[in-house]
Amino acid sequence: MKDLGSQVAYWDTVGVGKTFTHPVDFAWLAEVGRDARVLDYGCGYGRVMGELSERGFSELRGVDVSAALVERGRGLRPDLDLTVLEDPPTLPHPAAGFDLVVVFAVLTCVPDDEAQRNLVAELTRVLAPGGLLYVSDVVLQDDERNRRRYAAHAREFGTPYGVFATDDGAVCRHHDIAHLHALLSDFDVVRERRLDVATMNGNRSGAVQLLARKR
Repeated sequence: MKDLGSQVAYWDTVGVGKTFTHPVDFAWLAEVGRDARVLDYGCGYGRVMGELSERGFSELRGVDVSAALVERGRGLRPDLDLTVLEDPPTLPHPAAGFDLVVVFAVLTCVPDDEAQRNLVAELTRVLAPGGLLYVSDVVLQDDERNRRRYAAHAREFGTPYGVFATDDGAVCRHHDIAHLHALLSDFDVVRERRLDVATMNGNRSGAVQLLARKR
């Protein structure tokens, strides 16, 4: 139960070969200028950044805790600006330095309440007033397998309901939607949608995407 704010050891070994799939709804970004300053927090191997680049976004920065994932991304897309985040969630960027921050399947990998709050606070700091935060993450599942995992982990470790361990060693979290809204209390949610996604281990899960504007 150590290192739940980043789980670097997992992402530098088992996690480096995972495929990430949460889709970008570009209709939500139709009014965002292609010269907007964009940060992808938890960029992994740069998949989302690559899609943004192909749609004309030119001021892209990506950070991730995993040096192995960043190295993979640099090999796949050497044109992208991918950086290892040395002291998560602290960012080496000034306040109000970005117009759009994307956080795709990141909170699920940061199961601790305080670590999540600290992450969102740091993203709020680097977003300009009126800037957009685009969150995609996994919600609580209703099937028996997941309910059993949530309950077992909560009993053993005292973690919030929805936290569980994968068979290959990651500790993840599925979220009550009210919890995600509470994390974004400094924002106005302007778009929200439910969707199904493939997880990094190839399972289907319900997810939510939120587009929120900083007040």
